[in-house]
Amino acid sequence: MISKNLYFQLIFRVLILVFLTLAAGACIAFHHPASVVVLLLIIDAFVVINLLNYLNTTNRKLSSFLESVANDDSTLLFSSSEQSQPIRALYQSLNKVNKQIQQVKIESRQQEQYFQTLLEQVATGIITFDGNGFVLHANRATKNMLGINVLTHINQLERVNANLFQSIKKIKPFEQKLVALTNERGILQLSLKAASFKNNDRELTLLSLQDIRSELDEKELDSWMKLIRVLMHEIMNSIAPITSLSESLCNFYTVDGRLVQPQEVDESTIQTTVKGLNVIRKQGSGLMQFVESYRRLSGLPKPVKKIFRLDGLLNRIKILFVSLSNDHKTELSIRLKNPEMELLADENLVAQVLVNLLQNAIQANVKNPEGKIHIVAGLNSDHLPEIKIADNGPGIPAEILDQVFVPFFTTRENGSGIGLSLSRQIMQLHGGTLQVHSIPGKETTFSMIFAYQSNVPNN
Repeated sequence: MISKNLYFQLIFRVLILVFLTLAAGACIAFHHPASVVVLLLIIDAFVVINLLNYLNTTNRKLSSFLESVANDDSTLLFSSSEQSQPIRALYQSLNKVNKQIQQVKIESRQQEQYFQTLLEQVATGIITFDGNGFVLHANRATKNMLGINVLTHINQLERVNANLFQSIKKIKPFEQKLVALTNERGILQLSLKAASFKNNDRELTLLSLQDIRSELDEKELDSWMKLIRVLMHEIMNSIAPITSLSESLCNFYTVDGRLVQPQEVDESTIQTTVKGLNVIRKQGSGLMQFVESYRRLSGLPKPVKKIFRLDGLLNRIKILFVSLSNDHKTELSIRLKNPEMELLADENLVAQVLVNLLQNAIQANVKNPEGKIHIVAGLNSDHLPEIKIADNGPGIPAEILDQVFVPFFTTRENGSGIGLSLSRQIMQLHGGTLQVHSIPGKETTFSMIFAYQSNVPNN
């Protein structure tokens, strides 16, 4: 509608100009009085001035409107009392567009305020900062955790806790870290998770901080209770027969509260005594082995991390597998997703974990004539190095799945119960973890997941 009116006004003025110009030309050609020609040219000039003024008025209003939009100024209002109907229609349309822009801004600010309030209410700390360390946003939970009122740059965190500052400064996307922090609230166990995104061509880091102290305390207490139950079971199993047998042997050499005389001891009593002492010796030896197992579990060396190719380790494991007790000929298959993949770890300790898991897989397939073990290595969905060891044995029942990593817990008659505990502890020393997933009657999979490795090629 506006365009039609504008076109009509322009065409009308152009036609008048053409008509006046032609009339002036005709007057000159037919030798009409000069005064008539001058009058026509004067009128023609007025029409030209009117046309230019009309165009400039429209252009100025449109320019003002566009400048206000560019400057984020939505308060500009055009008069609706303009006499010219096309200009009035144009002003009304511009006012309508301006009102819609105002409405979009209001809705955008309301949405922003909603998310701002949401972030302030969550118990998880949220920090957003750019590549230079400038903090764009830090919610209330973050400030409460760290005991600060204002956070504008991550360098301020160095005064809070140097270890926390270094962890945040060096954290990579998809990486997770656990940092202990002590302040007036006590000891906090902060779980740090990072993600990256782009905003207006700026690379930003979104960091979440969560105090998992209560969860860790609960897990620690639960682990201690399980460990105590296992220790009590093992110690009682060893001490009970020793106590009972010692009491029986004492009864052989006491009568009515007095010690028997040497001549009262026959050969049968001596033989029984020797047998009993041998049993006590074996039970004591078993108890010593149990204590030695605990010493091994609590005395692991610190990993000596070096970069090595994973294919070399897996070839080593393939050779070791042949020497393992494998009477039922369980088959082993190994797949490396990237033959050039490298790992930053202690190769010998990682090999020890793989051997432990292989031995468990072989034991699981003792009664399976078609036993198979699969090892797959590569990057998981979180872009972390992962080695999976799966077997098609009977699986692990769901009710004991959470206990397989408890020290000294075992379901095998001759098992020590420290293999999986030792393996998980080795993975934790590497900053990673050992996880298990089992489908009873189908398969069991142990996953060795290593921490994010910034100085190793992302193969």
